[in-house]
Amino acid sequence: MRDFHLPGRSPVIAGRGMAATSMPAASLAAVEVLKAGGNALDGAIAAAAMLGVIEPQSTGIGGDCFCLYAPAGTGQVIALNGSGRAPAAATPEALRGAGLSAMQPLSPHSVTIPGAVSAWQTLNAAFGRKELGFLLQPAIRAAEEGFFVHARVAHDWREAQGKLGQHPATARHYLPGGRPPAMGERMRFPALAATLRAIAKDGARGFYEGPVAADMVATLRALGGLHTEADFADSLLGAEFVEPIQRRWRGLDIFQCPPNGTGIITLMILGMLERFPPPEGGAMGLTRLHRHIEAARLAYRDRDAFVADPAQVEVPVGHLLSDSYLQALAAGIREGRAMAELPPAGEALFPVHADTVYLCVVDEEGNACSFINSLFESFGSGILAEDSGALLHNRGYGFRLQEGHPNCIAPRKRPMHTIIPGMAMQDGQALMPFGVMGGHFQPMGQSLLLSNMFEFGMDVQEALDAPRLFPRDGQIQMERGLPPAITEGLAGLGHAPIPWDKPHGGGQAIVIDRARGCLIGGSDPRKDGCVIGY
Repeated sequence: MRDFHLPGRSPVIAGRGMAATSMPAASLAAVEVLKAGGNALDGAIAAAAMLGVIEPQSTGIGGDCFCLYAPAGTGQVIALNGSGRAPAAATPEALRGAGLSAMQPLSPHSVTIPGAVSAWQTLNAAFGRKELGFLLQPAIRAAEEGFFVHARVAHDWREAQGKLGQHPATARHYLPGGRPPAMGERMRFPALAATLRAIAKDGARGFYEGPVAADMVATLRALGGLHTEADFADSLLGAEFVEPIQRRWRGLDIFQCPPNGTGIITLMILGMLERFPPPEGGAMGLTRLHRHIEAARLAYRDRDAFVADPAQVEVPVGHLLSDSYLQALAAGIREGRAMAELPPAGEALFPVHADTVYLCVVDEEGNACSFINSLFESFGSGILAEDSGALLHNRGYGFRLQEGHPNCIAPRKRPMHTIIPGMAMQDGQALMPFGVMGGHFQPMGQSLLLSNMFEFGMDVQEALDAPRLFPRDGQIQMERGLPPAITEGLAGLGHAPIPWDKPHGGGQAIVIDRARGCLIGGSDPRKDGCVIGY
């Protein structure tokens, strides 16, 4: 139990249904869907659509989506890949001919065809109880009538002012009066409301065909993009169900979406760490943090060497998750010293931190949904298709122009993806949908969350609250909540800890406590959100 003299909040406990998202209005939208007879998946779609309006730096209809869904009583975990593909004309030669020597985050060439709307429709048709049009109504009202900007959203909006000012259409709608909105100001997106209405009426076809698609294509081609209306039409049914990957860990089965997502990196980190005895100093001790850093360095090294679109590149999933391989990696971790150099496996390429939304919903029947929707970097590419109100992501920035690289861009190829929903199962039943946002930080964040809870005994809120660190570019990015002694200790082991202003990620999780018949949820204080249960 937490110390009630100190800042913090308790987990939320409820008996019937629960939603945990990064904005209160999105959590409320999901709960209202549950109360209206919808299931967990319906609630997740309603929340994701709402977040695309009120947390516009992180997600929207112009982005991608992944989902893990555990239908109650089946023992199954359903995985959906809703990541978009490159245009048919996107080749390394074409992009080099356009003057690119590397992928650029604000270029139209980094805009892959958005997959989120296709994902919503595919999931809704397969498992939903409410019509997609019904689920979009809260988001439509927020876009049309307006919403009030929350503190973290205002902070991120202010940081992205330079990006938003680079395109006149974007600046007109996202920098009213020439500046970003402050906390508490009201914003409206009427063009986005109209597009959401079109999707509500015509389904995903209202996004991938007709005036909305034509507007997005015209916007991108005016900037030099290679996109066509045929690329968008071909993506109408682009979302697909895939076989999830999993690893047994501490009596739980941890499920992730397979590559081109990077959930495999979470499983690799856990698989290395389970080979060590309990660390001295506990969860926030030097030994635990050092081990976690080293395991993450090795796993991220392999991410950049191997993880790509399995439809076009062979990804050695079985080898990377094998006990023998993870044992060999763990054997290279030394308790008293950081690895000066990693064994070679591939290039370590880390673009800047990204923004994403993660949410989870559990309904009264025990259906559990783990859902993630993203524009990748803050406000994506910064390119707004003005007539349709669609702000376009820049997920294609994960591609490379290097021939032979697993993520070299190619026609209709999916880039390596950072957004990863997680699902913990126990004895064939959903125990906890979970996720941690934050671009490349996500596998590190998920493994910290799981270890905090199931190795060190924290409750779900404590586990999300705990201070974080992240190895990147040869340094260790340290949140301010970590004590100076840890910084000094890591430096003494040969690491290079540095202070880091932006908090690492933001997570949500809901524990299904079947013994007591309740749901226990946590929401990350690094975002504006909350858990709502009833």
